[in-house]
Amino acid sequence: MTQDSAIFAKDITKFCDDYLSTASFQDYCPNGLQVDGGAGIKRIVTGVTASEALIDAAIQDGADAILVHHGYFWKGEPAPIVGMKGKRIRKLMQHGISLIAYHLPLDAHPEIGNNAVLAKALGLIITGALYPAEARPVGNIATCPPQSHDELCQTIETVLGRKPLYISGNRDTKISRVGICTGGAQDMIDQAAMMGCDAYISGEISERTTHSARELGIDYFACGHHATERGGIEALGKVVSEQFNIPVTFIDIDNPA
Repeated sequence: MTQDSAIFAKDITKFCDDYLSTASFQDYCPNGLQVDGGAGIKRIVTGVTASEALIDAAIQDGADAILVHHGYFWKGEPAPIVGMKGKRIRKLMQHGISLIAYHLPLDAHPEIGNNAVLAKALGLIITGALYPAEARPVGNIATCPPQSHDELCQTIETVLGRKPLYISGNRDTKISRVGICTGGAQDMIDQAAMMGCDAYISGEISERTTHSARELGIDYFACGHHATERGGIEALGKVVSEQFNIPVTFIDIDNPA
């Protein structure tokens, strides 16, 4: 590979920015290139979160870039690059590895986004937005053949490899209209109920979520933040691999949360 033909982090980022319509989002972190390792990119590792374990796996893989959903520099976090954050970034720089991250734009993409990928895997058909005013919704409404909560629980377990935490909304009817937003979106359960959903699927659960489900009469399935957000980044990696004709490897760092 010559210098002129080399692929660099800025090339990957430009493509992903356009593909995910990054400029359309107000996010809690910078989307795109977060750490420039400086090297031409011949191999990429993807993963949910840019943990030290993922960085170590990328080093072992010989990757020149890491593409993730959860990167660094979140709004409100301390600015100094010290401690855990310093150690992570130091490893990236020492090994010439670039870090590229996409948060809300990856949640919301209608084809390879976290919601879209999970919904398709669960046999749900997305029909609209949880918040109809959003041009690029990060939460969706989907339909499915009428089914019991036990049937949906079994499907989720089969797809994600883990049992969801199920909270009954004290309903007698079957589930056919479902709100879905992966990750830490448990508080959207109120909106899902207001939009007439029978059930709501997300990643995390809070103490208050249980009361909301029971009092609003909507079933809730907490399926794991990490588990619900594996699909989008793996799908984006495949798109990047096809676009640039370079190997991209998804590495799943186990996380029960």
